[in-house]
Amino acid sequence: MHELGIADAILDAVRAEAAKRPGARVAKVCVRVGELSGVVPDALSFGFECLVQGTDLEPLALVIENVPRRQRCPHCDFTFEVRSGKAEVADGANTSLPNGDFDFGPRTPDFGLDLSCPRCGSTDTQLAGGDQLELAYLEVEGGDE
Repeated sequence: MHELGIADAILDAVRAEAAKRPGARVAKVCVRVGELSGVVPDALSFGFECLVQGTDLEPLALVIENVPRRQRCPHCDFTFEVRSGKAEVADGANTSLPNGDFDFGPRTPDFGLDLSCPRCGSTDTQLAGGDQLELAYLEVEGGDE
């Protein structure tokens, strides 16, 4: 569970910022977690809560902003979010499961995601986001301004 190490690094950053603001208390920290980052948000939240419990940082709150995968089309310069969707089936049709997901058939290397540009239809798109893991903001209360 590498999320525990990530949670610990977040707390190091919170402590460093709190040290710059005597008398202040960090109430909230927000991180942006890209869907391709390999980080499981629930595991990060759990690890964070475990590390904060019983410390001087309690009741520090963690806010996680999930960032979807984004692709950019170099042909028409359009950036778009990728949503789960098409998977190729042997006969070329898309088969929908009752929950709306697609299945049954050979998948593309991107697990059946349709990475083609919704504007021009080009399949030559490039990753433009969704792989990040970054500290977005800290909410600080009190202290010397």
